[in-house]
Amino acid sequence: MVGACPLGVPLLNVVFLAIVLIAFVAAAVRQVFWVPESPDAASPMELLTTGVIEAAGGAVTLAIGLVGVMALFLGLMKVAEEGGLLVIIAKTVRPLMVRLFPEVPAEHPAMGAMILNISANALGLGNAATPFGIRAMQELDKLNADKGTATNAMALFLAINTSSVTLLPTGVVALRASLGSEDPAGIVPTTLFATICSTAVAIFAAKLYQRFSAPPKMGTVPIYEAAEAGEDEKMGTVPVFPAASGAYPAWVSFLVLAGIAALVPLTVAYGKAIAPWIVPGLIVGLLGFGALRRVRVYEVLVEGAKDGFQVALRIIPYLVAILVAVGMFRASGAMDVLVGALGQVTGLVGLPAEALPMALLRPLSGSGAYGVMAAILQDPAVGPDSYTGYLVSTLQGSTETTFYVLAVYFGAVQVRRIRHALAAGLTADLAGIIAAVAICWVLFG
Repeated sequence: MVGACPLGVPLLNVVFLAIVLIAFVAAAVRQVFWVPESPDAASPMELLTTGVIEAAGGAVTLAIGLVGVMALFLGLMKVAEEGGLLVIIAKTVRPLMVRLFPEVPAEHPAMGAMILNISANALGLGNAATPFGIRAMQELDKLNADKGTATNAMALFLAINTSSVTLLPTGVVALRASLGSEDPAGIVPTTLFATICSTAVAIFAAKLYQRFSAPPKMGTVPIYEAAEAGEDEKMGTVPVFPAASGAYPAWVSFLVLAGIAALVPLTVAYGKAIAPWIVPGLIVGLLGFGALRRVRVYEVLVEGAKDGFQVALRIIPYLVAILVAVGMFRASGAMDVLVGALGQVTGLVGLPAEALPMALLRPLSGSGAYGVMAAILQDPAVGPDSYTGYLVSTLQGSTETTFYVLAVYFGAVQVRRIRHALAAGLTADLAGIIAAVAICWVLFG
């Protein structure tokens, strides 16, 4: 069974407890054999304590820092929803989405929210992608008859989110440019290749693992009636999803998808010039669409922004738990031991010991992985245009902080039984690392 240990304990509980215990044991062993180098040197247990306190404070700081961004983009999402954009998007990509998410009605707002999230991730807009993803998870939870337990659609969406195809890793490109790289956008094709591979594996893994994962309990579910945009959902005892009335012809959907695919080489060629326009263009585009649909954009945006504060408060406990465990793992020295043991082996297959901490940290800590990447790129002995520099840049742009995404998205809808979501996300992460190593070795090795 994926998502629970043999005793029935949810997998995330087991992972959390294992990380904490390993960190404690590692710090305890170091403490026993510790010889202070100076009178003021901090002992391993003192470092562990400091790491716990800093991680707990950092989790709250991170959640508070997300409030403004969440308020803005959840407000924009509300404008898009009131104008019917989510339904339009869902109907456009229906041929693909109904195959990936057969349990979600074809024109449900969750479809549009998921597409906006995936699109934001594809453009490297992590700050915008998170509120869109939270909105999608909230919409998916409306279809969930077993509250507190992840559905197959939730698990698949999270797996795709942690591995989504990235056309433009804007943050990494900007960092490489600031460090004097001669080809800061050189990671665009490598990132695109790695994320295509990881996304394909994410979909396959999620679909495979759900067969071995205990399904959610059956019960009363919302009835979504396909009708005009903005119609309220109705509650009932039997799920009735009528045929998608007014759905676009299949040729329209495939034409739009082909047009989006045609933008890929354009993004690769002019990504650096396009990047500064993305966020302002997204804001103006969503507000302009709402205005054209006669939505009271200001009032609706403010109403939607209120959710940002509520969501930020709900996710704080989840972030504290995850980030404290990761902070303990790093501060205890367990991460260094793991890197030392694996570094010599991974170096033989194209993953240098210098880059290994980056690969291990990326699913656990976004800030930690970013710090490792920045340190490697700033090292004069390595630099941004070396093989290792290209590899760590690709790893940062092509994999996601799985535990963070899991804590934020599931925390927003109070899901505690994650079933196979974590396993699928980590499988996709591994595929992304392997693909990144392979493409960087071919192009820069």
